[in-house]
Amino acid sequence: MLKDWRTKLTLIFFSGLIILFIVAPLLGLLLRTSPSEYIQTLQDSEVSQSIRLTLFSSMGATLIFGILAIPLAWLLARKHFPMKGLVNGLIDLPVVIPHSAAGIALLGVISRGTWIGQAGEQVGISFVGGTAGIVVAMAFVSLPFAINAARDGFAAVPEKLEKAALNLGASPVRVFFTISLPLAKRSVLSGLVMMWARGLSEFGAVIIIAYHPMVTPILIWERFASFGLSYARPVAAVFILVCLAVFVLMRVLSQKNYHVRN
Repeated sequence: MLKDWRTKLTLIFFSGLIILFIVAPLLGLLLRTSPSEYIQTLQDSEVSQSIRLTLFSSMGATLIFGILAIPLAWLLARKHFPMKGLVNGLIDLPVVIPHSAAGIALLGVISRGTWIGQAGEQVGISFVGGTAGIVVAMAFVSLPFAINAARDGFAAVPEKLEKAALNLGASPVRVFFTISLPLAKRSVLSGLVMMWARGLSEFGAVIIIAYHPMVTPILIWERFASFGLSYARPVAAVFILVCLAVFVLMRVLSQKNYHVRN
């Protein structure tokens, strides 16, 4: 009995240390920012514009690339094909490589000298130094979160249900939208939320492609480099609160939508 008590106490102690390690820096940042600094920062047009740009760019990356990646996640969960392990490894590659290197690699594909960059210019889309480039950079580094979560969700769907529907005459597309996707929806939504959240924090790849217009992580870095910690801290605190609020809201809505449908 005493041994069990010591084990529980040890687990609680180390778990508490990890939670404190995560919470303490954020809480310290928020508490060291005075109410007047919060108000001044919220009234700063440069800050508000950068926050809006960051939120909508990450959302755009998620809606465009995340949704387009869902069929690939299903394919990885259900089909066996040559070099499937290599494909899974390539999907995780953006998480491993330095994101500044990812930005330079993306420039080789979307810069004005490439056919994608030239095609974009012809229709009025500028990737380098434009919002479209920010969206691409955010999508590149955050896609693994959406794909991996959706793949695990599809893998957890009983394959016998899909085969039964096919045997009853349902088309593969109908099986996907009426069985596979609804049953994996929770994982898919969770992956999309994580992709959106990861895109919000991206700095390295974005600064290579588009220093301006300025997303909030770059704005925080610029103010810190130019004016010091006291000038950058209020922006960081406000951005953390905004991200936390929107992230919690999206989590609640995704969970609520899942439970209502089920």
